[in-house]
Amino acid sequence: MTIIHPVLLCGGAGTRLWPLSRQSFPKQFARLLGDESLFQAAARRLSGAGYAAPVVVTVNDFRFIVIEQLAAMNQVAGSILIEPEGRNTAPAVLAAALTLAQQDPAALMLVAPSDHVIPDSAAFRDAVQAAAARAQAGDLVTFGITPNRAETGYGYLELAAGADAGAAAPQPLARFIEKPDAARAAEMVAAGTYLWNAGIFLFRADTLIEAFRQHAPKILTAVDKSVSGAARDLSFCRLDPGTWAKAPAISIDYAIMEKASNLAVMPYAAGWSDLGSWDSVWKESGPDSAGNVCSDHATAIDCTDSLLRSESGRVELVGIGLSDIIAIATDDAVLVAHKSESQRVKEAVTALKARGAAQADQFPKDHRPWGWFESLVVGTRFQVKRIVVKPGAALSLQSHHHRAEHWIVVEGTAKVTVGDTVQLVTENQSVYIPLGAVHRMENPGKVPMVLIEVQTGSYLGEDDIIRYEDVYARGQGAKG
Repeated sequence: MTIIHPVLLCGGAGTRLWPLSRQSFPKQFARLLGDESLFQAAARRLSGAGYAAPVVVTVNDFRFIVIEQLAAMNQVAGSILIEPEGRNTAPAVLAAALTLAQQDPAALMLVAPSDHVIPDSAAFRDAVQAAAARAQAGDLVTFGITPNRAETGYGYLELAAGADAGAAAPQPLARFIEKPDAARAAEMVAAGTYLWNAGIFLFRADTLIEAFRQHAPKILTAVDKSVSGAARDLSFCRLDPGTWAKAPAISIDYAIMEKASNLAVMPYAAGWSDLGSWDSVWKESGPDSAGNVCSDHATAIDCTDSLLRSESGRVELVGIGLSDIIAIATDDAVLVAHKSESQRVKEAVTALKARGAAQADQFPKDHRPWGWFESLVVGTRFQVKRIVVKPGAALSLQSHHHRAEHWIVVEGTAKVTVGDTVQLVTENQSVYIPLGAVHRMENPGKVPMVLIEVQTGSYLGEDDIIRYEDVYARGQGAKG
């Protein structure tokens, strides 16, 4: 059996599904459909017989989220590559190819975004196997989705003359086409010789590297040096930042696919969505007989064709007499829009950033390798947080220049170090951390430990931290 090496791209920080997707925790890690995140669904879809452990390409802030979400489904990554900065998909995919080629130059790699929805996993794996021989023979295979509407939000693939858009095998590809206007999209769908560009690719590692050598040598030079100069950090591979920055920021479509001659497209008609708008979420969620989709803590009264979604048990969302409306509520933000305007959510994020609103990028809940915390109350000289520490996890040995802290354990037991004193603090007990004191918090138990932290001081930012020891090797700074 042909072994496929999945390459999962999950470094993006999309804003089209704000307020549920934000820079600090983007949509690929959110549970938008079902009990798994989109990233977990992608990892599960590309696993099992015939699939190697995935190569994951992500950024520094998401590295522990990747490990945690894979561990929750009893998976581990073959490699986790950390991009020093986002340079679009061409450098990211090439870095994965060079990494795989170190062990097997002919490794067959399947590149897939981690935030897409493909409901029929078996059908997709069948399509991958159907395309494998063509990729092994030296072609660059892209996957094209059979269009069911005149979509202006996707790029298109034009089939070569004589190709069959409904074939169960790769077909010759004429060219890539940019996102069209509505009239042109309608013409292409009616012609029946165009497919949506899914951004999913199958090829040998050495085939792709050779394509970069021919068509994008500057990218190859920079990324090859970055991979060669990469540093190991726990289970991560940190690409060298100096040489990585010299790679042009460009998509793999522009850098390679639009220039290569050894192209083929694998048609796929069993269902796909890039989940690029709340309108797409509404469609993929399975509206009821009235056309409504309601989450827990959301109620529709005399509504039609609407998505009502509350992400908080503390916020009950009620719609009355609505039609074609998107309403999304979180603990700290609410979005209300007509479904036809759902592609404009980025404008809202831009407006919030211009006002300096934290909600544009950050969630109240901040994920860390040891667990998470959320701000409950923030004042000018105080802040109250809820902190959850996973069993066996420990925060870094640290101190603060500008704040003191008071910890009250409400669930579980904390092992607390303050200076030379180490003590166990159980439920309903508390401990005071003076300003400047070197301290650490650990969870020695087998259940999550929850505490309330009260901070007081002149500056309460997360970057007021000096780390002396850290099992997660994060260095200095808010997240390291």
